[in-house]
Amino acid sequence: MQKVRFFRSIHFKFVMIYMLLIVLAMQIIGIYFVGKLEDSLKDNFETSLTQRVNLLAYSVEQEMSRDPKERTDDKTLESDVSSLLRDFARDEIQEVRVIDKSKTVIATSDSNQDIVGKRTTEAMILRALVGQEWGSVFIEPETRNRVRIMTFPINKGINEQTIGAIYVVASMEEVFAQMRIINGILATGTGMSLAITAALGIFLARTITRPMKDMRKQAIELAKGNFTRKVKVYGEDEIGQLAVTFNNLTEKLEEAQATTEGERKKLASVIVYMTDGVIATNPDGRVILVNNPALNMLNVSRETIKDMQITELLGIQDQYTFVGLIEEQESLVLDISTTEKPLILRINFSAIQKEAGKLEGLIAVVYDITEQEKIDQERREFVANVSHELRTPLTTMRSYLEALADGAWEDKEIAPQFLTVTQDETERMIRLVNDLLQLSKLDSTDYRLNKVWVNFTEFFNKVIDRFEMTMPNHISFLRVIPNEALYVEIDPDKVTQVLDNIISNAMKYSPEGGLITFKVDVLAEQIQILIKDEGVGIPKDSVNKIFERFYRVDKARTRKLGGTGLGLAIAKEMVYAHGGYIWADSREGKGTNVYFTLPYNPDQEDDWE
Repeated sequence: MQKVRFFRSIHFKFVMIYMLLIVLAMQIIGIYFVGKLEDSLKDNFETSLTQRVNLLAYSVEQEMSRDPKERTDDKTLESDVSSLLRDFARDEIQEVRVIDKSKTVIATSDSNQDIVGKRTTEAMILRALVGQEWGSVFIEPETRNRVRIMTFPINKGINEQTIGAIYVVASMEEVFAQMRIINGILATGTGMSLAITAALGIFLARTITRPMKDMRKQAIELAKGNFTRKVKVYGEDEIGQLAVTFNNLTEKLEEAQATTEGERKKLASVIVYMTDGVIATNPDGRVILVNNPALNMLNVSRETIKDMQITELLGIQDQYTFVGLIEEQESLVLDISTTEKPLILRINFSAIQKEAGKLEGLIAVVYDITEQEKIDQERREFVANVSHELRTPLTTMRSYLEALADGAWEDKEIAPQFLTVTQDETERMIRLVNDLLQLSKLDSTDYRLNKVWVNFTEFFNKVIDRFEMTMPNHISFLRVIPNEALYVEIDPDKVTQVLDNIISNAMKYSPEGGLITFKVDVLAEQIQILIKDEGVGIPKDSVNKIFERFYRVDKARTRKLGGTGLGLAIAKEMVYAHGGYIWADSREGKGTNVYFTLPYNPDQEDDWE
């Protein structure tokens, strides 16, 4: 089992969730606390500044209301107001100005006195001159410090007639410096809380993950078949109860494993030595066990038969039910042959029952009887064909011999005819027996060919020449054979017999004026021989059967022409013995083409040349 990475473990997730909750709580508290504190400090700053400006406004109003005659010679309104502003402009106050009702700057605390005596058009000062207070926070472009700019009207008398305005610029950096200190304290506290929380989270997570890791190790050991290890119980909580339950489960699994292993060994000892297929089912008829011979016979894989019904596996669901198979007393024979591979199976069924009679399942033993059935079928067909082929001439001979015995031998005209027929039938039986003996030799495992290197061009022409000397007048030959030498390693006698059988058939079935064509084609690793006639041809469904033993397309005509039905079968066996292949194609009324090939190696031919 793959080890869990630390960042994917419950331990890490538990600590992270715990810390995130603390961070979330601290952030909510911090945002609320800092927001409220910032608002409070700003309010206090504005209140204090407003109170101080009000006192300044009262003092300036007194100076502006004084009679000029009361002033000494060296004192003026501007100098007295400037003295008041210098005393006022300290700490956070950066600049303060006094403007009279005519919008003229009377005095300023700034070192730059150029604006004194000049008129101002600033909107905030104009508001103050009409009795409106105004204030706002700005950021200085050069220092990026926050400043509070406020304007206050200077009122006179009970009617509060506005006689001027005060313009104040105060720095708020001290307020925000205090806020930064408080934020730092809050961040430090949050960090300390996270460290403590992480330590507590790790401790708490270990109390949960340590038993879980132990149970994981126990599960791995159980998968390996080790039932001796036990999970340690760390407490009496829910996790402790889970550990106790896990240990009880281990004991139950050990008992069940021992029972199952014993049964499995018994069953395996029976199945392992069986060469036949074995299929076992549960009480519902679903397959639970199949040995390798059965898989090979049925051509299925273990994955495809999982939970499959046995009737579906055998392909008999339309004819049988599972209950019907249990009651089946006779062996079941299945023919599941395909075009590529013949296959016949015999299946015996046996029910598995407990002592109380309860059905536990079904055992099916599968036997491959393909070869046995093939041999039996061939034996039956062979006996039937030989019996038929021998009975026909024997019946004819018996009839003629009985006629001769009854006195026909005295008739000088009939007796010679009867004796001729009897002699022909005897020769036919001799040919049949000779062909059977030859096939028997070809079927023998110790059959050997006497191969020699032969110039096939010369060899083939000689065979054709021999037939051409005895060729009837109504048939003509056409040779399409290369002039160059083609050396092949063959048994000349056996290949001569192959050609004799094929050419004889072609001549038998050639019509009046028919043409037989002989052709040789040189292929990559073999030569291909074609013998073509213009006879009656062979039906399409019979072309592939003409090389079978005793097979005849037109049985009556074949017997009339003296054939045994074994010529092409012998030719097939001899060609196959040389490593070649033989086949035919035909069209009814157009003739038949018989092909066969022989191994050919041009490199070896060069050596012979």
